Amino acid sequence: MFDTLLVANRGEIACRVMRSARALGLRTVAVYSEADAGARHVAEADLAVCIGGAAPSESYLKGERIIEAALATGAGAIHPGYGFLSENPEFVEAVEAAGLIFVGPSASAIRAMGLKDAAKRLMDAAGVPVVPGYLGEDQDPARLAREAEAIGYPVLIKAVAGGGGKGMRLVETAADFPAALEGAKAEARGAFGNEAVLIEKFITAPRHIEVQVFGDGERAVHLFERDCSLQRRHQKVIEEAPAPGMGEEMRAAMGAAAVRAAEAIGYKGAGTVEFIVDGSNGLRPDGFWFMEMNTRLQVEHPVTEMITGVDLVEWQLRVAGGEPLPLAQEELTITGHAFEARLYAEDVPAGFLPATGRLAHLEFPADVRADSGVRSGDVISPHYDPMIAKLIVHGPTRAVALRRLAQGLRHTRVAGTVTNLGFLGALAEHAGFAAGEVDTGLIGRDLGALVSVPELAPQVVAEAALVLAGLDGTAGWEVGFSLWAPLARSVLLRRGAAELPCVLRVKGPDLVEIDVPGATVLAARAQGRWGFDGRPAAGHFREDGHVTVFAHHGLRFDLVEPLDRAAEAGAGGNLVEAPMPGKVVAVFAEPGAQVAAGDRLALLEAMKMEHTLRAARDGIVAEVLVEAGAQVEAGAALIRLEEEEA
Repeated sequence: MFDTLLVANRGEIACRVMRSARALGLRTVAVYSEADAGARHVAEADLAVCIGGAAPSESYLKGERIIEAALATGAGAIHPGYGFLSENPEFVEAVEAAGLIFVGPSASAIRAMGLKDAAKRLMDAAGVPVVPGYLGEDQDPARLAREAEAIGYPVLIKAVAGGGGKGMRLVETAADFPAALEGAKAEARGAFGNEAVLIEKFITAPRHIEVQVFGDGERAVHLFERDCSLQRRHQKVIEEAPAPGMGEEMRAAMGAAAVRAAEAIGYKGAGTVEFIVDGSNGLRPDGFWFMEMNTRLQVEHPVTEMITGVDLVEWQLRVAGGEPLPLAQEELTITGHAFEARLYAEDVPAGFLPATGRLAHLEFPADVRADSGVRSGDVISPHYDPMIAKLIVHGPTRAVALRRLAQGLRHTRVAGTVTNLGFLGALAEHAGFAAGEVDTGLIGRDLGALVSVPELAPQVVAEAALVLAGLDGTAGWEVGFSLWAPLARSVLLRRGAAELPCVLRVKGPDLVEIDVPGATVLAARAQGRWGFDGRPAAGHFREDGHVTVFAHHGLRFDLVEPLDRAAEAGAGGNLVEAPMPGKVVAVFAEPGAQVAAGDRLALLEAMKMEHTLRAARDGIVAEVLVEAGAQVEAGAALIRLEEEEA
């Protein structure tokens, strides 16, 4: 086997791959962009090489610079992780042409699965069931409309070169088809440079179940299934293994189909065969169909590792080094149940808007596997995916594992940027999910309840007030109080738009009475720990005039200075501002144009996603302050509406 491995990626997957490489005694090499010079994966590698600017196109997508770094550092192999160049056949060929080993499948296998229409024809020929649909080369809109009618509505329009939900449209009726087709083609053209689409039957109670496969170039085995049905915007949120309700007959049928798929293309390494499953009448061997094959390691691979006891990255490295498959199919078994939750920096109530900012504090419970590429103090960059960590748990049963997930999320502590932690916690405690009622529409149906703001407990407000008044320390409890006046102090807190006036009356160094809106709370300290009305403190992190109390997955409170209240922001709602740093892809507004609330005004590309900026009210465009192609910072004014008449 090679003795030095270069990891052509960043973040949590780079750290994950290097962990297994070190366990095999390999030396590790990291590559990094200028923005990632202080990143965790750089610090954990034996060697690190800067390969370019912050934008992926200037660094992590520069295959020739990655190969140069491998040759310069004596690396014998390159592991691509996932994303970036992991499924780029030209990169595989360049790696091998340089005399290096690519830890993954061949270029031909990647190409075989790269286009959805060609892959489905190949799978059909290999005896793998495929969803009824149209995969033809004739892209005339009239032909596509006829095919949709023949398949029967509802149908899905999907970009043949698609991924991540781009170029995808659900069409319920024939009348909606022309507009949906135009939109899907335009999105596919912009995202992939290929506007071709396919049409397939839409499954009304769909479940997304995928099978982990592993091959040595000739033979393949499967490591059972994962259920990835909890999705939003076609992106996975919580994954689990094995799939709820999966019977042995169905598992055997899906596993055999996945192995046929892998062996049909001479697959080498770890891959995933994704199936769409009809869950309307339980899981049946005749109710699953091939969707696509991901020719790489998946984000959710840890749940498979937890139930099989297999280190998939170790397998990748060993097979890439020339070893045979470590285990035969009959030697692979399932033990217990596992869940993975993806923790992101994102504003869930704002529509899962990706967020940036500094991770002032990040802490995971000791009994949870946390695969992360960031640490306390790191910055979530606008240039890359905003994933903070993957939290993975295992238990003897699904119910136990789910309780452990909920508990692990409750005890995860994040401060400094908004996250989806509360949303994940609500999902983990969702009654339907706990009962195994899993399908891709669950989040959409119950979104209101999943993003609801928790009711503020008086004890939580009291803890925030105590901390922001400076009374939580072991000494100096009298700071801010005068000797000739009652030992009382008023503080004004703000949480979101709500202002919370509080009064603290010190009864002694270990006792404070706190008036909060609607209640009075007694804070007492014993053995160095505060309690509030007899309840232990939730814990907190304080920084720069605000505090995050670690209750309800983290609640931030700001200290309001009475003499320095900020004016209402946003120029009375007349300004459309950039919600985050990014690139203005398109501007749809013109000066003097009449717009209605909800109209598209601009399109911003940031954090690997496109975000439509819409008018908040009816009005007339006064100024367009930006041009398409411009890079803008968060809060930059893009479009101004005329003042509303009194």
